Amino acid sequence: MFSVIFPGQGSQIVGMGKGFYDKFELVKSLFKQADETLNYSISKLILEGPKEELDLTANTQPAIFLISYSIFNVVKKEFNIDLNKAKYFAGHSLGEYSALSCAGYLNFAETLKILRIRGDAMQNSVPKGEGGMVAVLGSTVEVIEKILKDNESKFIAQIANDNSEGQIVLSGKTQNLVKLIEVLKENSIKNIKLPVSAPFHCSLMSKATQIMTEELNKIVFSDGSNKLISNVTAEAVSNSEDLKSLLIKQIENRVRWRESVINMIDNNVDHFIEIGPGKVLSGLVKRINRNVKIDTINNQEDIKNLKI
Repeated sequence: MFSVIFPGQGSQIVGMGKGFYDKFELVKSLFKQADETLNYSISKLILEGPKEELDLTANTQPAIFLISYSIFNVVKKEFNIDLNKAKYFAGHSLGEYSALSCAGYLNFAETLKILRIRGDAMQNSVPKGEGGMVAVLGSTVEVIEKILKDNESKFIAQIANDNSEGQIVLSGKTQNLVKLIEVLKENSIKNIKLPVSAPFHCSLMSKATQIMTEELNKIVFSDGSNKLISNVTAEAVSNSEDLKSLLIKQIENRVRWRESVINMIDNNVDHFIEIGPGKVLSGLVKRINRNVKIDTINNQEDIKNLKI
């Protein structure tokens, strides 16, 4: 059994999807639709840059979705491979929206618009420079949770992403992250300050939650064709009202990616297909379980070699 997985922020590069854009009218048509929906040329930004513009969260989120959605449709419509035979769909943070759209819960234009709003809301939840994220390597969730609890009188930080065995990301105010890094060093725990401009997936995103609650409640979800593994619960969900509620909670809650992958494997998934730019999720899945099959679809050759 296989699952289809979709990457989140950080996978973007200028020129992503160009091979598909040059070869398939279907992709050109989706790019054109995206430009018209968003009222600016996101296609030019993706294909030509500049990188600084593409890396702005309000641009990155719809851009990664557009590439994921385009590749998914090329696989399905140009190569006649039915990815909707997957047992589950799942995505990392914004990738959850790619999963929902490709599974038929959200239409293409709605997803673009909502991700533009989401990116903008998350970017502007905290004044620039006041918050950030730190990746912790080679430790466990249990160890990090104990450190946070033992030091809560000194600083507040939260686990934002539980990505894989030995890769955890924390969010917080910049001054608190400085204190956190000191404690991590004292405990000989390797860490890296991430080049992001906001502390995603923590309670500092409360303004974004308010905006997204309002926006998501305007949208009517369709009945999708696949079960989604939620970032918030790491459990399967397909009810549209539950999905909406979980997307709202997702903004301030931990992305439980490690648990999500383990849950899919425990439910007989032995093959993961990553649809979207880069190979970030494929690397994480490999760290979680080396025995599963992983396909990353970044070009036509990858699709030709895909067997499900």
